Amino acid sequence: MSTPLKIRVEAAAAQLLYALPLPVRRLIAGRPIRLDGQELALDAQLLLRLQQLSGASLVAGSVAASRAELDLGRHLVSGKPIQPVHTAEVTIPAEHGDVPATLYTPEGLPTGSGLLVFFHGGGWVVGTRQSHDNTARFLAKHADVRVLSVEYRLAPEHPFPAATEDALAAFDHAHAKATDLGADPERIAVGGDSAGGNLAAVVAQLATRRGGPAPAFQLLIYPAVDATVRRRSRELFGNGFFLTDEHMTWFLDHYAPEGVRRADPRLSPLLAEDLGGLPPAYIATAGFDPLRDEGEAYARRLAEAGVPVALSRQSDLIHGYVNFLGVGRRFVEATAEAAGALRVGLSGIS
Repeated sequence: MSTPLKIRVEAAAAQLLYALPLPVRRLIAGRPIRLDGQELALDAQLLLRLQQLSGASLVAGSVAASRAELDLGRHLVSGKPIQPVHTAEVTIPAEHGDVPATLYTPEGLPTGSGLLVFFHGGGWVVGTRQSHDNTARFLAKHADVRVLSVEYRLAPEHPFPAATEDALAAFDHAHAKATDLGADPERIAVGGDSAGGNLAAVVAQLATRRGGPAPAFQLLIYPAVDATVRRRSRELFGNGFFLTDEHMTWFLDHYAPEGVRRADPRLSPLLAEDLGGLPPAYIATAGFDPLRDEGEAYARRLAEAGVPVALSRQSDLIHGYVNFLGVGRRFVEATAEAAGALRVGLSGIS
């Protein structure tokens, strides 16, 4: 489906806006925002200003409307498809039926490379492989790995633990068919952003605890890891910074409705009793993000359990930054750090 003219015009306007001289961008964005000892990056503040002016929102009433809004909105901020990266459709067999996925391979990457099994964000309710297409392309190209992006089932049609089941099936398939995918079965990472970071953390736990094949590395980008506690960052940044407190409640109520035990480690991996023996992890948080504190709490628990973990707070950014690669430079810088961590995390494994 072609991009609507209105969206193409708005995307071009956003590009022009970010190309304006610094003083003009600051004038449009408004005075610097400082909170909790942090200053919001101008690129992020300008994006929030554009969101405010356009009336766009991560949640737009109904589930169907929210999905449609995200599908259109991605054209404004994700940028042109990163090339040269080749794509191929992959079908993952699962107990309930096939799970679609896309394999991203940077041009010239030899066989036997590392592989990232990637789970997109979107609160387990919205988001698709397409919404995170350029994120997957970026990670593949800049980490020199193949990326298998998974179209797991979404709530409310498929509530918890459907997404977790699909995510684990995707990792198992990637390991079993690594040679067919051009990857090294000993160099398979799991990763994702937000809800996708939740799924990656859960898969790492489940695969490790059962014995047998387990991920070699975890790439957790502003992950949701505890559905039971409202931490300080949710109070500080719960309104006006893209992902809101209201959005988080809406997502969780769809994914884990009444009757679901939200302390289940398959939903709240931070609450697992034992985190020892898990694969090394890179955890990125955003300073102005309601999920910041729980992601950092997870990093601390991993470290206390003896798991090698690198925690990186992008103190000047907002939730969702790996999807904003087409505007400004600060989002690209932060995502490049994640790609570098993935490259390093898989490079020393033989």
